[in-house]
Amino acid sequence: MGGASRNEDRRRQEAAAARMRAAGITPPPTATKKTPPAVYVVLGVLGLALVIGIALFVADRGGSSSPVTAGYPVAASKGVVTLGSTSAPVKIDLYEDYLCPGCKIFSERDHDDLTAALNEGKITIKYHTIALLNERSTPPGYSTRAANAALCAAEAGIFPAYNDKLFAEQPAEDGPGLTDAQLIAFGTALGAPAGFDKCVTTGPHAAAIGAETKKAVGDPNLQSSDGRFGTPTAAVNGKKVSISSSGWLDDALAAG
Repeated sequence: MGGASRNEDRRRQEAAAARMRAAGITPPPTATKKTPPAVYVVLGVLGLALVIGIALFVADRGGSSSPVTAGYPVAASKGVVTLGSTSAPVKIDLYEDYLCPGCKIFSERDHDDLTAALNEGKITIKYHTIALLNERSTPPGYSTRAANAALCAAEAGIFPAYNDKLFAEQPAEDGPGLTDAQLIAFGTALGAPAGFDKCVTTGPHAAAIGAETKKAVGDPNLQSSDGRFGTPTAAVNGKKVSISSSGWLDDALAAG
């Protein structure tokens, strides 16, 4: 790999890390120089200890690491997907972009806790489809296309699984993004009814997604201390909260 390629990769990593820190997510460490052999030995020992610890944790939870399955109602309107019972005591607003690396980390980290709370009627989530990173795909616009497909999935009755799939298959920033054919194939595999393909290709929700994005960016209650809006962002009962650790949900439930 040439020096220019390495510099470009480093620039992309640093930009992604900056967005993750702005959203309250700690980015994973990146290697910046050659690691001495002795360090690899230490890391190997620590890695083994971590594996053992995870195994013991799973065993303590009954030996199962299967994800919690969604069993809550879903409704969609004007760029927002409402998850769970609207009578739940705790109201959560989530703002995510399907091209955002920090959103993928957040979604996967808190998936089971959020799903369990939704299943038990403890929370309602309003999921706002945001397209902040449209210019970070080539050609531009993947964030909107993915958000539109997610809204199509909500109308098709497959949103929870489709949402998970979009993050599991998240493309790299500054690349082409997933094609419409891929977005359609995900829905077909999950049991989307006839008409899902047309919804994906015609983009009927693009205007609503743009409106949601503009509204979120301009809302001072969702901005960080430097006056910027980023994804992922969460608000509990109308107030923005830090989601740097999964303990935020426990705090929300306790306060509710």
